[in-house]
Amino acid sequence: MVKLTINGRQITAEEGATVLNAARENNIYIPTLCNNEAIAPYGACRMCLVDIKTTRGRQRLVTSCIYQVEEGLNVQTHSERVLQNRRMLLELLLARCPDSKTIQDMAREAGVNGKRLVEQTDNHLCILCANCARTCDEVVGVAAISLARRGVERKMTTPFDEDFSEACIGCGSCVYSCPTGAITMVDNDGTRLVKWPHNRMEFKMRKCTVCGQYWAPEKQIEYIAKISGTPLSQYDICPDCRD
Repeated sequence: MVKLTINGRQITAEEGATVLNAARENNIYIPTLCNNEAIAPYGACRMCLVDIKTTRGRQRLVTSCIYQVEEGLNVQTHSERVLQNRRMLLELLLARCPDSKTIQDMAREAGVNGKRLVEQTDNHLCILCANCARTCDEVVGVAAISLARRGVERKMTTPFDEDFSEACIGCGSCVYSCPTGAITMVDNDGTRLVKWPHNRMEFKMRKCTVCGQYWAPEKQIEYIAKISGTPLSQYDICPDCRD
């Protein structure tokens, strides 16, 4: 176990744990947007910045979701330097995604009104954290979407920037991993519509032969059957109707 101090409070954490996880396990709040337990830490949003001082006397700001605990580490989660940086980050995020309720709430809590910077248009609520793409790759295993381009033209998109991705199975995992609601999914009359920030795709749903309800996209079922080595006929009945 590793001993460290957070906000003047001495705690212990397992070796290899991140500062963010150590804080959470001890009920110490550190804000974050892109952190997701299902995928590897990435440090995209930078909201979890903390001020650290090592036993060697080195002091700096680090992203707590990727920085591992150290023996004797001293951490400040809400120092003035941390708060100033978070406010600046929120100003930038608010300018990029002025319509995001998630960002609006975090900005309001931090005392940021977003009046200094020019608001961007057509941002579609996306903060470019890549949670959706990383979930698609690391959890689902299909890598159907990704970040493309650079600088101000950076965006989340499908291959060739078209309303089509051969790899996408319509599972909706990207929807659940998005922290700002930039991706949506609607099932209606046997069709699933998934909307990404700049693309959209429709998927035919499979109907349960028992209850008649549409329960999963055909492409998702085909993918599951393929990787599990089971026949498609085993998926004619939805989970609710199986014994």
